[in-house]
Amino acid sequence: MISTYLNSGAGDRILKVNHAGEHGAVNIYAGQLLLARLRAGTMLAELAEFKAHEERHRSIFAGELERRVLRRCRSCWLCGTGGFLLGLFTGVLGPQAMATTTVAVERVVLQHLQQQLHDLGQADPEASRAISAIVRDEQEHHDRSAARAGSGGFLNRLLAAIVSGATEVVIWLGMRL
Repeated sequence: MISTYLNSGAGDRILKVNHAGEHGAVNIYAGQLLLARLRAGTMLAELAEFKAHEERHRSIFAGELERRVLRRCRSCWLCGTGGFLLGLFTGVLGPQAMATTTVAVERVVLQHLQQQLHDLGQADPEASRAISAIVRDEQEHHDRSAARAGSGGFLNRLLAAIVSGATEVVIWLGMRL
């Protein structure tokens, strides 16, 4: 998958896409936080914590882009806008939908991060270091949200499938734009 890009600046492309993805994640939590005050007051602290983690992740990737003198990914606007709208939508649906969304996004993200680390190996140690710096937080978001989401019914499984698919599509587009 990514290995096909290794001879053409894979680390640069991966960092750009990861930065865009973190921008999307910040905006998912921003949208959810707006509506959690009405629908899920008990989640406010957790959502704010997760958002702060994602802001730090975005900063890590932004710093690496700046160091490499790279522009952000063309999909950054899509991730930001789509993330905010997804956050608002799931915020309206309530706590279980918000947790289900985090689980779905993080499941895909964690798979991609592990694949990126494998494919990059030692070819781009700075990119590998930036990616490795965020894996633990992303796993924590997944695990804590999975406990909150529970098994869910048909609608939550449908939401998870849609969010996972959309996340895959955005990553795929980002690698090609």
